[in-house]
Amino acid sequence: MLISNAYAQAAGAAQDPTGGLMGMLPILLMFVVLWFVMIRPQMKKAKEQQKMVSELAKGDEVVTQGGITGRISKVGENYLSLEVAEGKDGPVVITVQKNAVGALLPKGTLKNL
Repeated sequence: MLISNAYAQAAGAAQDPTGGLMGMLPILLMFVVLWFVMIRPQMKKAKEQQKMVSELAKGDEVVTQGGITGRISKVGENYLSLEVAEGKDGPVVITVQKNAVGALLPKGTLKNL
């Protein structure tokens, strides 16, 4: 044969005293930073949204996520009725899901619009 066989040498390197923990440290550090920068604020915002939705009451003025403003006329378990305009035959009422409410407006905001 023209090419001789190559055999791997046994590695005589010293063992890592930390057991590979130092190699995992950057990954763990990135996860901790990700938690505090992205995940935790998102969870906090979702909790505030749930609290706001659960405290909705008749007469509150709200803006839906679609941009519709109105006054709550009826609150159900999952849906609520919004008065969005005054018509000839009375107020125009639409039904939306509670989770579609984007923000609670201060009282009297609809009169200024």
